Amino acid sequence: MNSIGIIANPASGKDIRRLVAHATVIDNNEKINIVERIILGAQQNGVDRVYMMPDPYNMGYRVEDKLKTSGELQCQIEVFDFYKEDTVEDTYKAVQLMNQKNAGCIVTLGGDGTNRAVAKDIGEIPMISISTGTNNVYPDMIEGTIAGIAAAVVASHKFDKNVYSNRDKIIEIYTDGQLRDIALIDAVISRDIFVGSRAIWRVEDIEKIFVARSHPASIGFSAVVGGKTIITEADDYGAYVSIDKDAPKIKIPMSAGIVLAIGTSEPVILNFNEKYTFTTYCRGTIALDGEREIEFHQNQDFTFKISRNGPWHVDVKKAIEVGQKNGFFKVL
Repeated sequence: MNSIGIIANPASGKDIRRLVAHATVIDNNEKINIVERIILGAQQNGVDRVYMMPDPYNMGYRVEDKLKTSGELQCQIEVFDFYKEDTVEDTYKAVQLMNQKNAGCIVTLGGDGTNRAVAKDIGEIPMISISTGTNNVYPDMIEGTIAGIAAAVVASHKFDKNVYSNRDKIIEIYTDGQLRDIALIDAVISRDIFVGSRAIWRVEDIEKIFVARSHPASIGFSAVVGGKTIITEADDYGAYVSIDKDAPKIKIPMSAGIVLAIGTSEPVILNFNEKYTFTTYCRGTIALDGEREIEFHQNQDFTFKISRNGPWHVDVKKAIEVGQKNGFFKVL
């Protein structure tokens, strides 16, 4: 049986950055349309079962009803039946169940935060990430049909995943010698305490920015480092900078339609297994991939490390090229 999982986050693209910037909002009706196209592309290329996370908008059931009504549904759609908390815990549970079901590929619809949540429990399942906003670095803008076709190639298990995917870098955050959490793109130490929105966007409250990758063409905190140095997915290192209002400033795209002049130190490279320990001197939070996740108080030690212990990230075009070159799409 060839199966895929779909994690469609109904809350993605609706944070405070949509109010203070000019970011795109993709509503849940459009997410349903994208999921439909993923399933249609996948089922016509050998996928016979799709697992979906339950959500308060009932996207999985709505997709199933629409495709059954139109007569287009050929595969089985299974929406997991567990108690919904309407939090990130639902994502964790769904990914764990997809692992138990041996899903061949997981397709995500969401931003950097959604993909980070999936990455924490995805294990060895390759991931295809579809962006549902404009403030994202990790996921790509991919048409749903194409994502579904690529997911079918991956889920067929006919090709070695090293051919069409790469193991991603992550930022690991430790306290007391224990892994506390991870980030896929950036980890930001902020003096702002966790009140109200989880999204972080006030540059004046930031102390340090750690990145696994950086580029000036990105939007958000990784672009702050990218304004000084480019770090690609293939580089076996990351970096960090300190925000310094007295340092020479560079213009950075911090959010959609918002470019700020920001002063930073020169980037310090963090090679794999090299550690940086930060001792807090006040209250604050650590934001992971744009969302505040860890609260701290004075005199706590946090250690940051870059590793290649992240998820297998599928190159959609390469997966389809592999299928094409090996006759995967040939009609028998």
